[in-house]
Amino acid sequence: MKNLFIFLSLIIAVLFLFSGCADAESISACTTSNVYGFFGGLWHGIITPFAFIGSLFSDDITIYAVNNSGGWYDFGFLMGVGTWGGGAGAASKRG
Repeated sequence: MKNLFIFLSLIIAVLFLFSGCADAESISACTTSNVYGFFGGLWHGIITPFAFIGSLFSDDITIYAVNNSGGWYDFGFLMGVGTWGGGAGAASKRG
Protein backbone atom coordinates (compact mmCIF):
# COMPACT_ATOMS: atom_id res chain seq x y z
CA MET A 1 0.00 0.00 0.00
CA LYS A 2 2.88 2.35 0.81
CA ASN A 3 4.53 1.67 -2.56
CA LEU A 4 1.28 2.47 -4.36
CA PHE A 5 0.98 5.78 -2.50
CA ILE A 6 4.56 6.72 -3.38
CA PHE A 7 4.03 5.75 -7.03
CA LEU A 8 0.81 7.81 -7.33
CA SER A 9 2.44 10.77 -5.58
CA LEU A 10 5.33 10.63 -8.03
CA ILE A 11 2.97 10.48 -11.02
CA ILE A 12 0.99 13.49 -9.76
CA ALA A 13 4.19 15.47 -9.14
CA VAL A 14 5.42 14.74 -12.67
CA LEU A 15 2.05 15.79 -14.15
CA PHE A 16 2.19 19.09 -12.27
CA LEU A 17 5.76 19.62 -13.42
CA PHE A 18 4.89 19.07 -17.08
CA SER A 19 1.68 21.12 -16.89
CA GLY A 20 3.85 24.14 -16.09
CA CYS A 21 5.29 23.84 -19.59
CA ALA A 22 1.89 24.23 -21.28
CA ASP A 23 1.56 27.17 -23.64
CA ALA A 24 -1.05 29.80 -22.81
CA GLU A 25 -2.93 31.32 -25.72
CA SER A 26 -4.53 34.71 -25.88
CA ILE A 27 -8.29 34.39 -26.05
CA SER A 28 -9.02 38.07 -26.57
CA ALA A 29 -9.91 37.51 -30.24
CA CYS A 30 -12.65 35.00 -29.52
CA THR A 31 -14.16 36.83 -26.53
CA THR A 32 -14.98 39.97 -28.50
CA SER A 33 -17.57 38.27 -30.69
CA ASN A 34 -20.83 36.45 -30.00
CA VAL A 35 -21.57 35.33 -26.41
CA TYR A 36 -23.10 31.85 -26.39
CA GLY A 37 -26.06 31.06 -24.17
CA PHE A 38 -28.20 27.99 -23.46
CA PHE A 39 -28.90 27.04 -27.08
CA GLY A 40 -25.28 27.56 -28.08
CA GLY A 41 -24.25 25.23 -25.25
CA LEU A 42 -26.88 22.70 -26.29
CA TRP A 43 -25.59 22.70 -29.86
CA HIS A 44 -21.97 22.47 -28.77
CA GLY A 45 -22.85 19.52 -26.54
CA ILE A 46 -24.60 17.72 -29.39
CA ILE A 47 -21.64 18.14 -31.76
CA THR A 48 -19.00 17.32 -29.11
CA PRO A 49 -17.92 13.95 -30.61
CA PHE A 50 -17.37 15.53 -34.01
CA ALA A 51 -15.62 18.56 -32.52
CA PHE A 52 -13.34 16.27 -30.52
CA ILE A 53 -12.30 14.34 -33.63
CA GLY A 54 -11.73 17.60 -35.49
CA SER A 55 -9.69 19.01 -32.61
CA LEU A 56 -7.28 16.09 -32.90
CA PHE A 57 -6.34 17.22 -36.40
CA SER A 58 -6.70 21.02 -36.17
CA ASP A 59 -5.77 23.53 -33.49
CA ASP A 60 -8.52 25.87 -34.72
CA ILE A 61 -11.32 23.56 -33.52
CA THR A 62 -12.33 23.53 -29.85
CA ILE A 63 -15.03 21.68 -27.97
CA TYR A 64 -16.12 24.32 -25.46
CA ALA A 65 -16.83 28.01 -26.19
CA VAL A 66 -14.79 30.34 -23.99
CA ASN A 67 -17.13 33.28 -24.53
CA ASN A 68 -20.27 31.89 -22.92
CA SER A 69 -22.95 33.21 -20.59
CA GLY A 70 -21.96 30.98 -17.68
CA GLY A 71 -24.36 28.59 -15.98
CA TRP A 72 -26.97 28.46 -18.73
CA TYR A 73 -24.33 27.62 -21.34
CA ASP A 74 -22.97 24.89 -19.08
CA PHE A 75 -26.47 23.49 -18.53
CA GLY A 76 -27.16 23.40 -22.27
CA PHE A 77 -23.77 21.82 -22.92
CA LEU A 78 -24.44 19.03 -20.43
CA MET A 79 -27.90 18.41 -21.89
CA GLY A 80 -26.39 18.24 -25.38
CA VAL A 81 -23.69 15.79 -24.32
CA GLY A 82 -26.34 13.73 -22.54
CA THR A 83 -28.16 13.14 -25.82
CA TRP A 84 -25.33 10.87 -26.94
CA GLY A 85 -25.65 8.44 -24.05
CA GLY A 86 -29.40 8.58 -23.70
CA GLY A 87 -29.05 10.02 -20.21
CA ALA A 88 -29.48 8.21 -16.92
CA GLY A 89 -32.91 6.95 -17.94
CA ALA A 90 -31.48 4.61 -20.56
CA ALA A 91 -29.13 3.05 -18.04
CA SER A 92 -31.87 2.55 -15.45
CA LYS A 93 -34.08 0.60 -17.89
CA ARG A 94 -31.49 -2.12 -18.26
CA GLY A 95 -32.37 -4.98 -16.24
